[in-house]
Amino acid sequence: MPTLADQFDHPTWLTAAATAAGYGLILLVLFVLLFLVPYALI
Repeated sequence: MPTLADQFDHPTWLTAAATAAGYGLILLVLFVLLFLVPYALI
């Protein structure tokens, strides 16, 4: 019987997690550039 760790030990889960992390990183960079940097320059 496969354990819970074996169930999520698949390349598609790694791909999904990396995609979500990549989108989160891009959103963080855009947030910093659009909202924090302009106020730091004032």
